[in-house]
Amino acid sequence: MTASILIFIIVYILIASEKIEKSLAALLGASAVIAFGLISFEDAVKCIDLNVLFLLIGMMTCVNALAETGFFEWIAIYISKKAKGNALMIFSLMLVVTMVFSAFLDNVTTIILLAPVTILITQVLEIPTMPFLIMEALASNIGGTGTLIGDPPNIIIGSKLGLTFNNFLIHSMPGVLIMSIVFITTACLILRKKLHITDDVKQRVINSYPKLAIRSKRKLIITLSVLFLVFAGFFVHGFLHIPAGIISITGMCLILILCKEKTEDMLKNVEWEAILFFIGLFMMIGALEHNGVINIMAEYMLDLCGKNLFGACIIILIGSAVLSSLLDNIPFVIAMTPLVQKLMIQYGSSGTGSHPLIWALVFGACLGGNGTLIGSSANIIVTKISVRNGYPITFGKFFLYGFPFMIQSLIIAIIYMWIRYFLF
Repeated sequence: MTASILIFIIVYILIASEKIEKSLAALLGASAVIAFGLISFEDAVKCIDLNVLFLLIGMMTCVNALAETGFFEWIAIYISKKAKGNALMIFSLMLVVTMVFSAFLDNVTTIILLAPVTILITQVLEIPTMPFLIMEALASNIGGTGTLIGDPPNIIIGSKLGLTFNNFLIHSMPGVLIMSIVFITTACLILRKKLHITDDVKQRVINSYPKLAIRSKRKLIITLSVLFLVFAGFFVHGFLHIPAGIISITGMCLILILCKEKTEDMLKNVEWEAILFFIGLFMMIGALEHNGVINIMAEYMLDLCGKNLFGACIIILIGSAVLSSLLDNIPFVIAMTPLVQKLMIQYGSSGTGSHPLIWALVFGACLGGNGTLIGSSANIIVTKISVRNGYPITFGKFFLYGFPFMIQSLIIAIIYMWIRYFLF
């Protein structure tokens, strides 16, 4: 038990310090728990959640196929034109688009696709780029909280606890909608004085032609049609008893066949580092569970909270948010999910997908990512893109915007959960 905890802590430190690549740290940890006999190789392999991996691989491939058509550039230019160069309206609409895309694609992919487009828009409109990008990263983390596929932690929680796409729409999405409205309103109030543009710039935007951004109309129609079928499958996969990962992989195969793409070319776009990262973490957490660490943590939490379920929810929500803002939320969620499972049994389950402890973990882990620059993968990616284009985002500057918005979202989440699960 001690050895399992020690290896996990060492790997966590390596991940947080970024001294070596996250995937290498996780795989080294997985190798260590097997080499020291803390879990057998066969049992470690059984701990790998293929549903999560298939879902990620399929969605990454589908979204990259859509990106190659110019669809996301078209969205940005179309919004700017329809807003007639009104910077505040463009800012609001881009935040809405970021949240919607983050909910139905995933927040990391959304940032990869929209951040370069955002930089182009701010350059054309001659408005500050850095605050725009930071707010977009925050919006992606909030929007991604609302669905099963919006944020990697949700994919893990959903797969481990048997949640459907609709469970997230019913329990998480209403709270996210409230947070989104408050966030966009607050963001506009904060940045309204920085979003002023001249008349000649407005005219330039009005005279633009969004349709020129589309590079392949045929491929666009095929990709959007397949993605529509994939999302339809997500809505009903609980009734069909087909895992979301299988639906995602099927969508990927359909796009490869219909668009006549080479599999090897499309699979190059998959973030294999992230996939290996997940494999290593699943094995390490399997060792912790195998050696009784998760059971002891659950008993400690139960002693701390007693019979107060709302108190347990607050502790998990705030604790998850703080730790997710300081460390990467993905390994944290992989470790916390079996703990929440144990606590649910102790407090008594209130039905599939409806236990408040689940949504305390979802809100805490996803919203906590907004606290600091290293809190979520989306934050790190937007920083890399920003630096590459000459707009460096410092840890302090991100914290100045991100931490207050994290507190705002957590307060809304606590009030929402109290009303939803405990008031009536």
